[in-house]
Amino acid sequence: MLRLQLGSRVRAGWARVRSSWALILQASAAAGLSYGIGLYVFGHEMPFFAPVAAWIALGFSRDRSVRRVAELAIGVAIGVAAGDLVVHVIGSGIWQMALVLAASALVGRFLDRGALLTTQAGVQAIVIVGLPQIGGGPFGRWIDALVGGVVALAVALLTPTDPRRHPRTLAQAAVHELTEVLDVLARGLRTRSVDDVEAALLTGRASQPALDEWRDAARSAAELVRLAPAHRRHRGELDAMVVQSVLLDRAMRSARVLARRSIAAVDEGHVAPGLPHVADVVGSAARATDDLALALGTGQDPHPTRERLLGVAASLDPYTLAPDDWQAQSLVLLLRSLVVDLLEAAGADPEGARATLPEL
Repeated sequence: MLRLQLGSRVRAGWARVRSSWALILQASAAAGLSYGIGLYVFGHEMPFFAPVAAWIALGFSRDRSVRRVAELAIGVAIGVAAGDLVVHVIGSGIWQMALVLAASALVGRFLDRGALLTTQAGVQAIVIVGLPQIGGGPFGRWIDALVGGVVALAVALLTPTDPRRHPRTLAQAAVHELTEVLDVLARGLRTRSVDDVEAALLTGRASQPALDEWRDAARSAAELVRLAPAHRRHRGELDAMVVQSVLLDRAMRSARVLARRSIAAVDEGHVAPGLPHVADVVGSAARATDDLALALGTGQDPHPTRERLLGVAASLDPYTLAPDDWQAQSLVLLLRSLVVDLLEAAGADPEGARATLPEL
C-alpha cells in the first residue's frame, strides 16, 4: 500500500517537474546574468541582491505577466533602497528595523494596491538592515536590485508563456489518477480481490494533492488572463478548466466512496453475482476517463469522451445490471453520481447528463 501512495506522489512530482523545468532554468539563468552584471559591469564585490531580485521576480511561477514581475522587482528595489538609506543615516538596530519595515511597506501601499509589491518591499528592507554592507558604495545594493529587476523584466518580455500550458499538464496528470483508481477498482471487482479494491482506495486518497494543485493552477491562470489583454482569448478555456477541476475532484471523491463500499461487496462471505457486470461498467468509465485526461491535456474538444460517457450513463440501471443483487445495485447507484460529474467535465450540461441516466 505504501508503494501505491509513493507511486502516486512520484507521478504528481514528475508532472510538476515537467511543467516547471524550463521556467526554473530561465529564472536561474537570469539570476546568474544579474550577478555577472553586478560583479563585472558595476564592479561590486558581492552583488547579492541582483540574483535575489531576478529570482524573486521570476521564480518558477507561470504567472509572468509584466505587471506581476514589475510589482515584485519594484518591491525589492524599494525595500533595498529604504534599508540602505536608513542604515547609512541612522545605523542598524531594533528600532531601525521596525522603522524601515514600516516605511517601506507604507511606500509600497502608496505606489500599488497589489500585496506582492508591499510584501517584497518589507522583506528586502528587513534583509538590508540585518545584513552588513559589503562594498558597492552607499547604494550599491539598491543598484544590484535594480539590475536583477531589469533582467527579470527582460526575460518576462522576451519569453511569453501560454497560460494554458501548466493547467493542462496538471489536468492530465490529475485525471490519470482517477483513471488508475477506476482501473484497479474494476480489476478488484472482477476478481473479487479485496487487496485491489483497497489499493484503488489508497490511490484515490493519495491523488488529492494532484487535484488540489490542478485546481489552484487553473484558478491562478484564469485570474491572470483577466488582467492580461494578450491572453484574454484563452479566458473561456481556463474558466471552464476551473469548473472541470471542481467536477473531477467530486468524481474522485465519489470514486473513493465507491471503493470503500466495494470492499464489503467483494468479501468472499457474500454472494454478489452482479459484480462482474459492475466491473465492466467501471472499466468502461476508466477508459472514458483516460480519453478525458488526454483531451484536457491537449486542449481538444472532448466530444468523443462525451459520447462514450453517455453510453456508460445509459447502462447504469441497477436492476438490469444486477438483478436480485442489492450489494451490486448499491455500487451502481454510487457510480451514477461519478459518471454525471465526468459528463459535466466533458462538456455536457447538468440536466442533459442526469437525463441520460435510466429512471429508477
